[in-house]
Amino acid sequence: MIERIISWSLRNRLIVVIACIAIVGWGLYALRETPIDAIPDLSENQVIVFTEWMGRSPQIMEDQVTYPLVSNLQGMPKVKTVRASSMFGMSFIFIIFEDNVDIYWARTRVLERLNYAQRFLPEGVNPSLGPDGTGVGHIFWYTLRAPGYDLGELRALQDWYIKFALQNVDGVSEIASFGGFQKQYQVAIDPNKLNYYQVPMMNVISAIKNNNSDVGGRLFEMSGMSYVVRGLGYVKNISDIENIAVGSYNSIPIRIKDVASVQMGGELRLGILDENGQGEAVGGIVVMRYGSNAQKVIDNIRKKLADVQKGLPPGVEFNVAYDRSTLISASIETLKKTLFEEIAIVSLIIILFLLHLRSSMVVIIMLPVAILMAFICMHLLNVSSNIMSISGIAIAIGVIVDAGIVMVENAHRHLTKE
Repeated sequence: MIERIISWSLRNRLIVVIACIAIVGWGLYALRETPIDAIPDLSENQVIVFTEWMGRSPQIMEDQVTYPLVSNLQGMPKVKTVRASSMFGMSFIFIIFEDNVDIYWARTRVLERLNYAQRFLPEGVNPSLGPDGTGVGHIFWYTLRAPGYDLGELRALQDWYIKFALQNVDGVSEIASFGGFQKQYQVAIDPNKLNYYQVPMMNVISAIKNNNSDVGGRLFEMSGMSYVVRGLGYVKNISDIENIAVGSYNSIPIRIKDVASVQMGGELRLGILDENGQGEAVGGIVVMRYGSNAQKVIDNIRKKLADVQKGLPPGVEFNVAYDRSTLISASIETLKKTLFEEIAIVSLIIILFLLHLRSSMVVIIMLPVAILMAFICMHLLNVSSNIMSISGIAIAIGVIVDAGIVMVENAHRHLTKE
């Protein structure tokens, strides 16, 4: 069989050259389109359902949130297992699908079940899906370096400007903010004053909710002009909250500031972020979308950061804390170095021992073509280019070199006999 293939190739050299050129072109296309990452994605094909109900104990979360959701999420097609975890104020459910299931098909099936399971949950509890990323999707971390700014200002800048800008980058699933303080208005109620003025606690809560909204009216016509009537009631500062009426005492209005103190503070934190022992920092984590090209996403993120930098306040700069492209570039450089070294050594050996330049060209051409054929197969099989696959190619180069040397030497031996 091999003899026939060799004979046919010798008789049809033009076809072989054209086929080789076509393989090289296809291989270069596959090399460019194959997703490049440093770490192989070995995570399970899963969809995460997250539910938050703050202030509830893990047992309450398990009984009233986790159990109803798990009961209704079981039985979906192509599901291997359903796992769950309940903690203080939060519930996590992991639906593990079979490996050949499309992730977005799986997310659609989970959403259909969640619409039905919503009726079994307490009022105001709304489960949501986690990002369409994987366990190795954290490809880029950054922090904000800004002397003179407090952590609350930096967190607001991250949440309301930087995060929205970076989420538009192609291939980004989520921008997870971390560090700093999330600003909020805090109303500290004095129970003794509530008791003195006989104002129920729920009246205070309802008054704050009802007085933080805009309302719309109808049109008012005057002198041939139409004017829109609306009521502006959104809270803009602390004094707006302090002057909200919650009841009356002897026909005198009782306001929030009469029964409580209002201040601007930070939301309760369960941890802090310290950067290199230099103090707390604020930043974000870029989570890559499932199946995206990590190198391209990081390149796009860097370009977007340069655009976002122009709109930041004076003195605020980005500091890259983690960039996976460094490891990706090192992996690619290792493959290039290995390929060059192998070609140089093989050429030198063949020239020295056989004293024949054309024979060395056979192996020199064979090595890159074989590597391009490997990338074609990787592209067709949806295998990403990572440390494991590149290492396999680097190891295989040695086998190809050995086979090439043996075949060339064997051909020379037969030719000398003839």
